[in-house]
Amino acid sequence: MCSFCVEHVKDIDYKDVERIRRFISDRAKIEPRRRSGVCSKHQRALRLAIQRARHLALVPFVPFVPSMNRLRR
Repeated sequence: MCSFCVEHVKDIDYKDVERIRRFISDRAKIEPRRRSGVCSKHQRALRLAIQRARHLALVPFVPFVPSMNRLRR
């Protein structure tokens, strides 16, 4: 069962970063429905919320990976 359906969530807010981050992988990709367990209606709303949060820099576009070149001196 979809976690948003269980909680009776009408709209997924892009400003709710803690909730959105649960559906983003460590590589900063949006988790697929089969892994996240979200229904298709809420997956589409989640994608839109993540894209809006990325545009406002609330959620990263790419993962943070420290450069190895800086560590070698």
